[in-house]
Amino acid sequence: MGSTLSSLIKDTAIYGLSSMFGRFLNWLLTFVYVKIMVPEEFGMMTNLYAWTAILMIILTYGMETTFFRYANKHDRPEDVYTTTLYALGGSSLLFVLIALALLSPLTEALHVAGQSNLLVCLVLIIASDAFMAIPLGYLRYEQRPWRFFGVRMSFVLVTIVLTLFSFYVLPWLSKTMPSTFGGFHPREQALDYIFGINLVSNAIQLILLLPTLRKATGRFDASLLRGMLRYAFPILLLGLAGNFNNQADKILFPLLFDDPHYAHEQLGIYGACYKLAVVMVLFTQAFRYAYDPFIFAEKKKGEETARRAYSSAMTYYVLFTFFIFLAVTSYIDVLKLLIRPAYYPGLSVVPWIMAGQLMFGIYFNLSLWYKVTDRTYWGGILSVMGCLLTVVMIVVLAPRYGFMACAWASVVANGGVMLISYLLGQKYYPVHYELRKLGLYTLLTALCYGAENLLAKAFTDKTPLLLGFNSLILLAFVTIIFHYEVPKGSLALLRKKLLGR
Repeated sequence: MGSTLSSLIKDTAIYGLSSMFGRFLNWLLTFVYVKIMVPEEFGMMTNLYAWTAILMIILTYGMETTFFRYANKHDRPEDVYTTTLYALGGSSLLFVLIALALLSPLTEALHVAGQSNLLVCLVLIIASDAFMAIPLGYLRYEQRPWRFFGVRMSFVLVTIVLTLFSFYVLPWLSKTMPSTFGGFHPREQALDYIFGINLVSNAIQLILLLPTLRKATGRFDASLLRGMLRYAFPILLLGLAGNFNNQADKILFPLLFDDPHYAHEQLGIYGACYKLAVVMVLFTQAFRYAYDPFIFAEKKKGEETARRAYSSAMTYYVLFTFFIFLAVTSYIDVLKLLIRPAYYPGLSVVPWIMAGQLMFGIYFNLSLWYKVTDRTYWGGILSVMGCLLTVVMIVVLAPRYGFMACAWASVVANGGVMLISYLLGQKYYPVHYELRKLGLYTLLTALCYGAENLLAKAFTDKTPLLLGFNSLILLAFVTIIFHYEVPKGSLALLRKKLLGR
């Protein structure tokens, strides 16, 4: 049992590392993009990649999860793999053919008229991503986490190398050797290069997956596929609702304005500043990787022990996210140097985005009640509710208040489902969360943030002094948390273990 759990923890760490490391490096690439693109171009990219996220859910239609379910219960798992692979391959090819046939109206609908090459790249990227989900899933089924890690990291590293070469080395070569490289203009055609690099990276990833694709030696089973599709359909709906809730702001915003240039410019400002808040998103994502195994591992230890562990997990999650919130807001004057001044009008969304992500993380913490009581349908209901709240707020408020409406929608929607989930959880699976303590720490965080804002107004032209005061505020926050949350003598014990004395 112990070795099985250790293996699970190790594999989870490797899969999580590949995802988180990839996300982190892509996050860093964002600040390459904003240095070379004007807000309108960055807004167009933000919008198109948001569509990519939604279409990926549709084109995989829950079959990745369904593959694991059927491969582990079917007497011929090779048939499950082959059937799933053929299904995804066929639907991805059909998607490409339909999209190319409708290319002209699609470019008009997405406000990228005259740039059909971008849409062709996007279609091929989405189709290849959807198809590769199954061979990547098969590596996980075979319990080959390092092979999975290598394939995923190849995509990330190739993307980084080609991006840096295209936007920094190629312009230099163009100046020094114009006869050879004078025809390349990556900074004037940034979107073409970015989407082209993505497509090349996908192609290399697909080549690395060829040995896994060759393992599809089973037979295609139509009756098996029908059963898998029935199982996958609710997963598709859940994934679509949850993902659209995260992408609705970037998808809907350009559709709410008559002037597409203005819409993409504003979305670009919002999208770049959204990236400054991604530290909170990355932490929440990392927490999600670890939390589901934690829930069910603790459940086996008995109800009383499990509920205490769930309560402690909530407390420490909230404390870490409060620290991230204050750290980002304390040093926002440093972080904003990662983007161009043209994007500065969007800095006001950063605290709102982080607050929305914090509430989403609390909601994910609370979601254990419907997982351990087998009421998972509530997850779908709450996802749909959050999605509807998000859409209504953006559609109603964005035409008047611009991208701030998107940030507000994140707080209202995530805060709403968080509160409803808490009330339902206390009915079906009550956990004694430390609400009084969490309330006091929330007040402390609010006071620290308020002090930062007052200091920002007082020292508008004295950034070093402001950063110094903000550092003291952050230090005071950490000191208070350590005083009340770290057991006495634990630091000395840790030092003794590390130093061996």
